[in-house]
Amino acid sequence: MSGAATLARPLTVMLVVGEPSGDALGGQLMTGLKAIAGERVRVVGVGGPAMAAEGLESLFPLDVTAVMGLREVLPRIPAILRHVRQAADFALATRPDLVVLIDSPDFTHRIARRIKRLAPSIRTVNYVAPQVWASRAYRARKMARYMDAVLALLPFEVPFFERYGIRTFFVGHPVVERKARMVGGDAFREAYAIAPDATLLAVLPGSRMNEVRFILPPMKGAVEILAREFPKLVTVVPTLGHILAGVRKRVAGWPTPLHIVEGEREKFAAFDAADAALAASGTVTTELALSRTPFVAAYRVGWLTAVLMRPLVNVPHVTLANLLLKREAAPERLQSDCTAKDLADALRPLLGDPAARAAQLHDLDQAMHLLGQDEEAPSLRAARAVLMLAEDARSTARG
Repeated sequence: MSGAATLARPLTVMLVVGEPSGDALGGQLMTGLKAIAGERVRVVGVGGPAMAAEGLESLFPLDVTAVMGLREVLPRIPAILRHVRQAADFALATRPDLVVLIDSPDFTHRIARRIKRLAPSIRTVNYVAPQVWASRAYRARKMARYMDAVLALLPFEVPFFERYGIRTFFVGHPVVERKARMVGGDAFREAYAIAPDATLLAVLPGSRMNEVRFILPPMKGAVEILAREFPKLVTVVPTLGHILAGVRKRVAGWPTPLHIVEGEREKFAAFDAADAALAASGTVTTELALSRTPFVAAYRVGWLTAVLMRPLVNVPHVTLANLLLKREAAPERLQSDCTAKDLADALRPLLGDPAARAAQLHDLDQAMHLLGQDEEAPSLRAARAVLMLAEDARSTARG
């Protein structure tokens, strides 16, 4: 093959995801690759509906790998391991210029390890690396054996992974691309007959039933306390279909007018309409920061889980905004501090003190800027890094 033909051959990038959140991210990355490189790049690998919409023909569906919890995972282990081998062996047979493993480390990292063991020259990249900086940092040393690079969502991940010899690029957090959808507050209040002068509190007790079981009771108690001080207090609980019945059961006797809503559009409209929020720690707190909704973060787990996890966690905060700012800009009330009184005391200024609200919003804006807001879209930045790494890998292979 001539040199000109070699240069004309499209770059081949293999993307591998293991669950719907990774599929959404993979779809955004594919959009970015098309926007920048067009026909100069060909994408293969494993994905779901979002990536299929961008033209991917997946090696297999995600229904086997997108499972959580010991009871669900155990019976599927043989099929999951078979898919690990299938994906890795596809890379070994086709020799893509780059393999990008997206999130789901229990699945995708097994694929990377098999590829590196059998074909060390194939370049591997981790997009959405596990949060090893927060717990069991020694895992980063192991990652360096089978990951050539990391596309980091958080700025402080760059020096962390580079300390272990992994080439790292800060591309920004994909959640910032959701900001444009954080609208519809006025229409939301009108649709649910919430008066303009009512104080609206969004309550988000988690996305899994075992979270709701521990976190919703103190949240309900906090609302009961605040309802005595804010007579026009109204509550909205955005939730998901798979836990809707359990949430409805647990909000019986709620102390304020209550609206339970489903779906991302309704959730974001509720954020836009709300004066403040009380949220289980997780991605939702970053969404609240993007929507400029002041919040208090709460979290509780069972006592045995807390005892087992305490020695493994080595970060001062659990909320991303606070981690970025290196201080508690948004109150965090965890474990023994996650009581009705503690939550009410933390929320009170956000509902009744304009200066306290303004101060937190200023801090949240600063944190979101550190996350990549107001700069090039993270999916485009990730696409540029992927193309650069793929081109570099091809150049090295040509020698």
